Amino acid sequence: MTGRFQPVHDQHLELVGLALRECAHVIVAVTNPDSGARHTEPTSAHRHTPAANPFSYVERAWLLDAALRGAGLAEVTTVVPFDLTRPQVWTEYVPLRARQYVRVYSDWEREKADRLAAGGYPLTVLDGDPATKVDATDIRAALASGTGWEGLVPPATVPVLRELLDAVPLGRR
Repeated sequence: MTGRFQPVHDQHLELVGLALRECAHVIVAVTNPDSGARHTEPTSAHRHTPAANPFSYVERAWLLDAALRGAGLAEVTTVVPFDLTRPQVWTEYVPLRARQYVRVYSDWEREKADRLAAGGYPLTVLDGDPATKVDATDIRAALASGTGWEGLVPPATVPVLRELLDAVPLGRR
């Protein structure tokens, strides 16, 4: 499964769980792994902006590790970088035989699913209800304000996020 994980939240863990119903191991592929991977997308006006990408790849890997360990999923998952803008290197991180799981809430996720399918990956598309989608923009706003964010992220990530925010507050990243 792919995502930006800016930051990781419970719906991400839910999707890992859904994939594990059919697979023995899940590769969690972190998109926009570096600033060079961020490009304007017609179907997602914000995904390339610095405000939508406050955490580095390694910080997101730490958050994912904490979340996956906290959920008891660390032994059946691997976290890797995955630059959606460079399909020529996708198989260096995620084998072509790996089934991609994409929950579609918007045109962007539909576009991502189409790209992965065109790249040769087997695909499972899950329809998401936009009314129930966790919006990471709201989580980032709460993180920036410093209040009310703890209940919006997996409990195991709270200490990691506190440490990251103590080092560099979200508004200064």
